[in-house]
Order: sequence, then C-alpha cells, then structure tokens
Amino acid sequence: MKKIAVIGSGGSGKSTLSRKLGEKLSIDVFHLDAILWKPDWEAVAKDQQKLIQQQLVAKDRWIIDGNYNGTLDIRLEAADCIIFMDMPRSLCLYRVILRTFRHRRQPRPDMATGCEERFNFSFLKWVWDYPTDKRPEVLKKLERFRGQKEIIILKSPKEAQLFLENIKNESTVTIP
Repeated sequence: MKKIAVIGSGGSGKSTLSRKLGEKLSIDVFHLDAILWKPDWEAVAKDQQKLIQQQLVAKDRWIIDGNYNGTLDIRLEAADCIIFMDMPRSLCLYRVILRTFRHRRQPRPDMATGCEERFNFSFLKWVWDYPTDKRPEVLKKLERFRGQKEIIILKSPKEAQLFLENIKNESTVTIP
C-alpha cells in the first residue's frame, strides 16, 4: 500500500480515514477538496483538475481522497490500493449536517482556504442520492480492478476503525 485512493460519498469519512492512514503509514495525504477548489467555491477548470491529479499520481507514495467522478479513473488506474467508504446514507447525511454546523463560516481542515462551510441543499441531495446514483457506477469500476489491485470496502465506522487498528506497518495490512 503505497498509492492509495480513498473514495466514497460526502460524509463517509474519507478525509478522516486518509489523515489517520497517512499518519500511520507516513504517506503524504492529498485532499482533492483542498486542491480542486479556489476561494469562494470557484472550481479549478476540468483540464487543470486532470493535470493536477496526473502529477499527484506520478509520485512514489500517496493517499488521495475525494470523489470527482470525472477524474476518478486517473486515481484508480494509478492506485495499488482502493478504499471505498461505503457507509449508510443516513450516517453520511448526518455527518455532512454536523460538519456544516461545526465548521460554520470557516473552511474545514480538508477544504481549500476561502471555502467556508455552508448549508447546501443540492449537496445534501447529492449525498442522499449517492447510493442509487453513484454507488453502482463505483462498484462497477471496482469490479474492473478485482484481482489487480487491493480493494477494501468499509461499510461502517467500526470496520474503518478495525481496518486502521490492523495496519501493522507500510507493508502489512490485515483486512477485517
């Protein structure tokens, strides 16, 4: 596990898991939300998003967390390990609402400077619809890599915690 893509719905725990995993494995973590947004929620242009991610995946070791389905294949192709945070929609929605209030009028630690947390109905709808709109597509992509890459699907916070606890060092991972 030297090149790790962490994917999943908003509120699934991607950034938290990535941060903890990076600390445990001494691997740099790149939060796409912090890289692909400019202040005041201005998105980086699509061609620039691709270029940035191509540069990131060219590194020897990395953890990249984020969705960005339009550029997902760049990360999945380059990763040796893919972690899908497949959490229940109610938990994801709860976490998104909680962080909205927790980080109100300030950026989250995993978000770009100048992007203050805000209540956004369209994002809440996207999180709610993720299991039916995005999850099937993600599972199809993961199936393509079965047998070629280490694929870890975490379905609960307890599974995520056990996964982190079972990592021994850079080369040894015991999947719960």
